[in-house]
Amino acid sequence: MIDTPFGYVTVLLAIASSLYCLETYVKLRLFRYLPAIVLLYFVVMVCASMGVWESGPVIDNTYKALRNNLLPAMIFLMLLNADLRQIKKLGWKMILTFLLASMSIACGFILTFALFHNGLADNAWKTFAALCGSWMGGTGNLAAVQLALDVPDSAMGYTLLIDSIDYALWVMLLLALVPFARQFNRWTGADDRMLADVGASLEQSQQQSYPVSGGNLLLMLALSCGVSAWAQWLSGFMPSSAYFTGTAWTVAYVTLAGVIGAMSPLKRFASAEMLAMVMLNLIIALIASRASFGEMLEAPVYILAGGMILLIHGLVMVLCAKLFKLDLFTCGLASLANIGGVASAPILAASYSKALIPVGVLMAMLGYIVGTAGGLAVGRVLALITH
Repeated sequence: MIDTPFGYVTVLLAIASSLYCLETYVKLRLFRYLPAIVLLYFVVMVCASMGVWESGPVIDNTYKALRNNLLPAMIFLMLLNADLRQIKKLGWKMILTFLLASMSIACGFILTFALFHNGLADNAWKTFAALCGSWMGGTGNLAAVQLALDVPDSAMGYTLLIDSIDYALWVMLLLALVPFARQFNRWTGADDRMLADVGASLEQSQQQSYPVSGGNLLLMLALSCGVSAWAQWLSGFMPSSAYFTGTAWTVAYVTLAGVIGAMSPLKRFASAEMLAMVMLNLIIALIASRASFGEMLEAPVYILAGGMILLIHGLVMVLCAKLFKLDLFTCGLASLANIGGVASAPILAASYSKALIPVGVLMAMLGYIVGTAGGLAVGRVLALITH
């Protein structure tokens, strides 16, 4: 059993890096539907359940210090790619479809929670709010909402299960629908001729990035940690409540800093994205290391609730497609940019055309901006339902 902070962190990094190597170099078909970061939940939870590391004050303090300080730094780095001026080039129809997808997901969470909340664990509204943050943006938003609402990691096991199983089924469904795009577009009356033009425009407008180097990685690490420390210091002067805590202020400040930084030369540092992914994998491993399969006896109810959320989301998107004459690519990509984030949206975009990959990446970046705020807003409604 591991009982030292260094050993604990080393094992988490070893698991994350092993899965990354399997996804990148072995290229198993499994990773097409379940990205390495999703499987990371399960593998680390299995290790936690088997008692690979000791749960004591030393490990607990290491976990808290790493998560509370690295998470704001990671959010800042991830948002450096979300340039609002570039997102504008997607066009009003794609941005509208993304927002419709976000709102339909919010409706799915609210309606489903209203039906299921009596059969769920105490404070389940907080875990559902965290999942909503993930399904409106990405895994980073899930961690941000969890931190902002002070959700215990032991309560996140059910949420991670929904985020893995239901998400994987949804990805497979959207990929399976690709061959039926022409029939769907004919039914909705959509004109998809503009898609290739949008993809080409985004590709041409991409600026040259500063190369990844040891110096640039060090610079981004120092900057992100500095922003994290600044945001935590500033949040100490702000009023807080049971709903909007000091950590919520921290997340708000680093989000603002990231959005502003994305419109500056900082967005050209490719090292920022690479470092953000390293931090994200470590944070997800840290969260999963506090969960246990032994506490997941109510899992079937949660998986069913996740399926209900996606069913409501899918029906609303089909109705919106008919009403606004939207094509299947735009609807599917908007859905997956919300639910799967940057790990999955480019894969779906590439299944239509490689020229559309930049569209998938940029739409997923939009999710990073709205995911945290959306998860907190839905959480507020879910809290009202509970009480």
